[in-house]
Amino acid sequence: MNQGRIWTVVNPTVGLPLLLGSVTVIAILVHAAVLNNTAWFPKYWQGGAAVAAAPAAPAPAAAPAKK
Repeated sequence: MNQGRIWTVVNPTVGLPLLLGSVTVIAILVHAAVLNNTAWFPKYWQGGAAVAAAPAAPAPAAAPAKK
Protein backbone atom coordinates (compact mmCIF):
# COMPACT_ATOMS: atom_id res chain seq x y z
CA MET A 1 0.00 0.00 0.00
CA ASN A 2 1.45 3.32 -1.06
CA GLN A 3 0.05 5.41 1.81
CA GLY A 4 -0.16 2.67 4.45
CA ARG A 5 1.45 4.76 7.18
CA ILE A 6 -1.54 7.16 7.24
CA TRP A 7 -3.27 4.66 9.54
CA THR A 8 -0.61 5.35 12.22
CA VAL A 9 -2.01 8.90 12.38
CA VAL A 10 -5.71 8.33 11.63
CA ASN A 11 -7.59 5.35 13.02
CA PRO A 12 -9.20 3.32 10.18
CA THR A 13 -12.52 3.22 12.04
CA VAL A 14 -12.60 7.02 11.70
CA GLY A 15 -10.75 7.55 8.42
CA LEU A 16 -12.60 5.09 6.21
CA PRO A 17 -16.11 6.33 7.04
CA LEU A 18 -14.93 9.91 6.50
CA LEU A 19 -13.41 9.00 3.15
CA LEU A 20 -16.45 7.07 1.95
CA GLY A 21 -18.83 9.70 3.31
CA SER A 22 -16.99 12.49 1.48
CA VAL A 23 -17.08 10.52 -1.78
CA THR A 24 -20.84 10.05 -1.33
CA VAL A 25 -21.42 13.75 -0.65
CA ILE A 26 -19.39 14.75 -3.72
CA ALA A 27 -21.34 12.30 -5.92
CA ILE A 28 -24.66 13.68 -4.67
CA LEU A 29 -23.51 17.26 -5.31
CA VAL A 30 -22.44 16.40 -8.86
CA HIS A 31 -25.77 14.72 -9.60
CA ALA A 32 -27.68 17.68 -8.16
CA ALA A 33 -25.66 20.07 -10.32
CA VAL A 34 -26.45 18.03 -13.44
CA LEU A 35 -30.15 17.98 -12.59
CA ASN A 36 -30.30 21.72 -11.93
CA ASN A 37 -28.13 22.94 -14.82
CA THR A 38 -29.25 20.89 -17.81
CA ALA A 39 -32.51 20.85 -19.70
CA TRP A 40 -32.23 17.37 -21.16
CA PHE A 41 -31.68 15.32 -18.00
CA PRO A 42 -35.05 16.00 -16.28
CA LYS A 43 -36.78 15.38 -19.61
CA TYR A 44 -34.92 12.08 -19.89
CA TRP A 45 -36.16 11.02 -16.45
CA GLN A 46 -39.72 12.09 -17.30
CA GLY A 47 -39.67 10.03 -20.49
CA GLY A 48 -39.80 12.96 -22.90
CA ALA A 49 -41.02 12.22 -26.39
CA ALA A 50 -38.34 11.39 -28.90
CA VAL A 51 -37.80 13.83 -31.73
CA ALA A 52 -39.42 12.47 -34.87
CA ALA A 53 -37.04 11.87 -37.74
CA ALA A 54 -37.55 13.94 -40.87
CA PRO A 55 -39.11 11.99 -43.74
CA ALA A 56 -36.58 10.68 -46.20
CA ALA A 57 -36.37 12.37 -49.59
CA PRO A 58 -37.81 10.26 -52.39
CA ALA A 59 -35.24 8.43 -54.46
CA PRO A 60 -34.75 9.77 -57.99
CA ALA A 61 -36.49 7.81 -60.71
CA ALA A 62 -34.26 5.37 -62.55
CA ALA A 63 -33.60 5.95 -66.23
CA PRO A 64 -35.40 3.55 -68.54
CA ALA A 65 -33.35 0.56 -69.57
CA LYS A 66 -32.04 0.56 -73.15
CA LYS A 67 -33.03 -2.31 -75.39
